[in-house]
Amino acid sequence: MMRKVVIFSLLIFASCTKDKTTINQVAELSCGQCQFGLDSQAGCDLAVRIDEKAYFIEGFGIDDFGDAHNKTSGFCEVVRKGEVIGSIENNTFLASSIKMVD
Repeated sequence: MMRKVVIFSLLIFASCTKDKTTINQVAELSCGQCQFGLDSQAGCDLAVRIDEKAYFIEGFGIDDFGDAHNKTSGFCEVVRKGEVIGSIENNTFLASSIKMVD
């Protein structure tokens, strides 16, 4: 009987853990507020769109790749592409690497 309880407990625990699958792909990057319509944070913040859903990015700032308000390349003005590596946790993209491809 105890064995069944332990196995059942392990199955419940396994089903409750969050899968932190590493994402490694080319994705759209831009200002979450200005270009992707995110409104859960004030101001301008870097975001990524993966599978048609946008997430704010933790680990990199909006000005890390140049002036966010530059008319031709700023994230508040245009949507750019970059290779991103990281994971999604609590509706935020935890980036370990971003390399611009455009």
